[in-house]
Amino acid sequence: MRRLFIPALAVVPLLLAGAPADAAPATAPVAVDEPRPVRAVAETPSLFDDEAGGDADADDPAIWVHPTDRAGSLVVATAKNGGLRVYDLRARERQVIGTPPAPGPADEAGRFNNVDLVTGFRLGQRRVDLAVVTDRGRDQLRFYRIDPATRRLVDVTAPDVPYAFSRHQAEVNAQRTAYGLGTYTDPAGGAYAVVSRRSTSEVGVFRLVERAGRVTYRPVDRLVLPSTFTLPDGGSWSPCTDPGDGPQVEGTVVDPATGVVYLAQEQVGLWRTRLVGGRFAGAPVSVERVREYGVPAAYDPEEEDCVTDHSADPGFGGRIAQDVEGLTIYRTGRFTGTLVVSSQGDDTFFTYDRRTGRPTGRFAVVDGRVDGAQECDGAAVVATPLPGFPGGLLVVHDGRNTPESPGEDGEARPDTNVKFLDAGFLRAGR
Repeated sequence: MRRLFIPALAVVPLLLAGAPADAAPATAPVAVDEPRPVRAVAETPSLFDDEAGGDADADDPAIWVHPTDRAGSLVVATAKNGGLRVYDLRARERQVIGTPPAPGPADEAGRFNNVDLVTGFRLGQRRVDLAVVTDRGRDQLRFYRIDPATRRLVDVTAPDVPYAFSRHQAEVNAQRTAYGLGTYTDPAGGAYAVVSRRSTSEVGVFRLVERAGRVTYRPVDRLVLPSTFTLPDGGSWSPCTDPGDGPQVEGTVVDPATGVVYLAQEQVGLWRTRLVGGRFAGAPVSVERVREYGVPAAYDPEEEDCVTDHSADPGFGGRIAQDVEGLTIYRTGRFTGTLVVSSQGDDTFFTYDRRTGRPTGRFAVVDGRVDGAQECDGAAVVATPLPGFPGGLLVVHDGRNTPESPGEDGEARPDTNVKFLDAGFLRAGR
């Protein structure tokens, strides 16, 4: 494992220069504009994270555009212990894919966390599109070929795929495992997955490899994001986490035109670096910090959560309310478009100009034909016009779906799903 300390200004000349990896934003508090309200067109059926619901918990979506029939396009979403769900453009469920069983009685079963797509992957004698999934329960990547004729996913995971980060099953059971995910195909045709490691600030790059008609992978590179920071007043700050954990990354996206990688370190902020030949090409650069950056916080064992002392806020933070989560890029041209960032702590999304990195706006998915989106983990977007979505399709996770559904005990069942929006408003940058 290597740590990168190349000067920040050398990382991405195409984008605005950012602060060095250990630097903080300006000391003056950053103003946060009122979010633009936008409304979903449709929503998928509820997933319930309880025994009756099969412990299904929606998390992260991806959008597959059918190569010849746009009406046949699909949305693939992870449901953690509930596996994968596949939906059509009317948000109707088409397919359910279960997770792998536990390898032993004391081991963890599969738990699907994030999903992304690879198009044109050579599998045997043909090119195929793949859905790539992080299985955080088994610390593996899994692969599903998308069949354009049947519009169904077919498991093409090699039977001997290795652990992504763990050395043996006991480490897998500790669940510091494959978590966030972003895929990338380089100009030479190599397909890669950028994968974060749960409960750590580690991120790895894996090259996807075909073997006997199946897909596996091999590690290529690693980096470790900072977990302790020097503040402008000379003090030191580390984000509060559960005991023994580090500040993890989940949201991950790679710009295919430039190889720029954006990483959402949940309790710290948004970073960028770059991939060249499947390797990180420079030190990570801070794009924007969370609002809570530098604010004292401590873990309370009785609350089983971190308690933040907002009265002691030194004003070093940015606009994003922790956790910073889902990342996706609305691509309107080779280099033009909008980076969308989920600000989970205030149920909004921030946008940035894809080419310059300049902040362009903020929006919230509010109640309309269907309810809005809160506590968003994952998001995906395409600019391709699709039936019902002339401006392209934006899909966002809703971590608190309403109206509430009571269980047998009268308490609200944990209810999640994903919302479908016309993405045309992103062209305006607000």
